[in-house]
Amino acid sequence: MTEFKSKLHETVSTTPTDYWNDSCSIEELTYAIENGAVGATTNPTIVVNVLKKEMYLWEDRIKDLIRENSTWSESQVTWKLIEEMAIKGAELLNPTFDKEKGKKGRLSIQTNPTFYRDAQAIAEHAVHFHTLSPNMQIKVPVTKAGIYAVEEATYQGVSLNATVCFTVPQAIAVAEAVERGLNRRTAEGKPISEMSPVCTIMVGRTDDWMKAVCKRDKIEIDPTYLDWAGIACVKHAYVVFQDRKYRTRLLAAAYRHLGHWSELIGGDIILTIPYEWQLKINASDIEVKERFSTPVDAKILSEMLTKIPDFRMAYEVNGMSVDQFDTYGATVRTLRGFMSSYHEVQGVIREIMLPDPDVKPA
Repeated sequence: MTEFKSKLHETVSTTPTDYWNDSCSIEELTYAIENGAVGATTNPTIVVNVLKKEMYLWEDRIKDLIRENSTWSESQVTWKLIEEMAIKGAELLNPTFDKEKGKKGRLSIQTNPTFYRDAQAIAEHAVHFHTLSPNMQIKVPVTKAGIYAVEEATYQGVSLNATVCFTVPQAIAVAEAVERGLNRRTAEGKPISEMSPVCTIMVGRTDDWMKAVCKRDKIEIDPTYLDWAGIACVKHAYVVFQDRKYRTRLLAAAYRHLGHWSELIGGDIILTIPYEWQLKINASDIEVKERFSTPVDAKILSEMLTKIPDFRMAYEVNGMSVDQFDTYGATVRTLRGFMSSYHEVQGVIREIMLPDPDVKPA
């Protein structure tokens, strides 16, 4: 019998499913790579958490940036720090990137969340991040403006990871925009062989929103059913992607329970998993076996489709239009969270750049 290092190592060794580390933390990414991870992700919330955990790795560099750039605002220092954190994480993935010829081994870095309504600003930020390292994967929000940016940045040769995405209609809109961008490149003779577009569905945040809607609207439903909302959307989107032969790969993110791993084993998708959930998975007694092709229980699916309008919007292919993306509850919640975290990172920089004079230095 083959010996595997861990449950996650067994997952990626015996099925088409890949996994990424849901953080740019050097310590966490090192552990993940040892257990079979072939990518990593970051966003403003992750950056805040990394700074809290690994400030000892970054404080001197932040002080250097402030000292060396006397006219920079805290925002400029913040983005330079985010870029350097991403570059450092990407270096750990270079061996995988080279081995897989660009199809794996990338680190995702997120465009400024405050740009979510400005397609040109999103696309320009994506193209800039693309220049930082050959193995960058650029996160673009799946808002109305984001969809236009997906096509343009793809045309510019950027490998994207569409984020702030929770639904089948959003994922389809991303895949269609990627196809348009790839086709424009092909028509002009530009290479696409090493591009690796990805579309995230934030399964845990999909579940979170269904729970919030049921509480807000006093919808009576078995609460355990709601843990299947995100899984159902990923499995449905996957069927559509396979039928239409989209060149975008699906990714599941935002873990809330072990089913977000175990029920998605076997699909040709990516699972981006936070470090604490990697530890839980590797310590679990859940058997590693293909479950992706097993449909969500018909009763659970029927109950959610019948009782929760926001789930119908999320699950059905034509559940909502691109114009509705910006006002969908999970989108608003997540954008607000990412922008809050972005401002929190700036606050960390501010405390170093402009320390409180009423507090005696250590």
